[in-house]
Amino acid sequence: MDTASSSWQGIEKTPEQPDAAPLAAGEKRPLIGLSREELAEALQGIGLEKFRTKQVWQWIYHRGATHFSEMSNIARPAQQKLAEHFTLTRAGVTREHLSVDGTRKWLLTFGDGNQAESVFIPEEDRGTLCISSQVGCTLSCTFCHTGTQRLVRNLTAAEIVGQVMVARDALGEWPSAKDGRLLSNIVLMGMGEPLYNYDNVAKAMRIVMDEEGISLSKRRITLSTSGVVPMIRRCGDELGLNLAISLHAVTDELRDVIVPINRKYPLAELMDACRNYPTLSNARRITFEYVMLKGINDSDADARALIQLIKGIPAKVNLIPFNPWPNSPYERSSNNRIRAFADIIYAAGYSSPIRATRGDDIMAACGQLKSDSERQSKSRLKKSPDVAV
Repeated sequence: MDTASSSWQGIEKTPEQPDAAPLAAGEKRPLIGLSREELAEALQGIGLEKFRTKQVWQWIYHRGATHFSEMSNIARPAQQKLAEHFTLTRAGVTREHLSVDGTRKWLLTFGDGNQAESVFIPEEDRGTLCISSQVGCTLSCTFCHTGTQRLVRNLTAAEIVGQVMVARDALGEWPSAKDGRLLSNIVLMGMGEPLYNYDNVAKAMRIVMDEEGISLSKRRITLSTSGVVPMIRRCGDELGLNLAISLHAVTDELRDVIVPINRKYPLAELMDACRNYPTLSNARRITFEYVMLKGINDSDADARALIQLIKGIPAKVNLIPFNPWPNSPYERSSNNRIRAFADIIYAAGYSSPIRATRGDDIMAACGQLKSDSERQSKSRLKKSPDVAV
């Protein structure tokens, strides 16, 4: 755990949070995902001067280098030494899907064979990359396709940063530009609960925000949580990211069913954490995500209860038409019902945009992501050199 995290030791974690396996003996060390300090230590460990750290960092994260031979301001002997000890490996793209609306979804395969999905959503004024933090998910939200896949393992910082790099590879966005980017925003809304993999998420986002690399502002990064209350303030204190709450219900009785983490952290605790989020202001509102389920949470009474629930919090409510998946138990609310719900929220003074469904023809819409990775049994894990128990 890094220095910034040390004061938070002892905060509980979700059960069963396996990480990727350590390097095998003799295996080259990946440089992607190392902090600046770790990179400096690694380079000095093979006899390179400290000033090389900045050069290598910029080649990796500003220019997107995939081979050490591209690093033209580093002498060839140093390039060769780097290649002998390290790699610049990113996740491999196993499948790419292109929606009729321009949305792109990538299925990424990592070194141990596990997979996760990320999605790029182009819009007129921005391009948003939705990235995953875990393979699978532990939360089992009943309206979410990802929730039907058991948690396989956490993604490493390298695998989280790598999703951004793979997207920029595909979009041809190296070197990093300050303005006019196709990929201008990141949302941690893909597979997994990011606050249950906080250390890796935080490390990855610090790399993404570094001004001499990818250089994406914290104001353009949104972390979405289903409500891991003890970690919310830590995220605001240490990272200052925009916060989104996967809410979806206005009573504990219903939220206990459709967002089961509510049984551990009920609505009163969650709303208190939101009211005390460190960066909260009228300029940096919390987004409450609310999936519209026909006959479940979409009545006028639900809308009025939602207004009371978030009263006093600088917020907007993002209404999400339910995106069906095979054998899903819910139906999407009608367009008229969603608009009526939105009008009530708006009349109370809250922005209430209805999220346009994007990429549903390629199963890339909100709540539809899932990979074929499966959690191995402990007996199989112990026999495998590729996955840590």
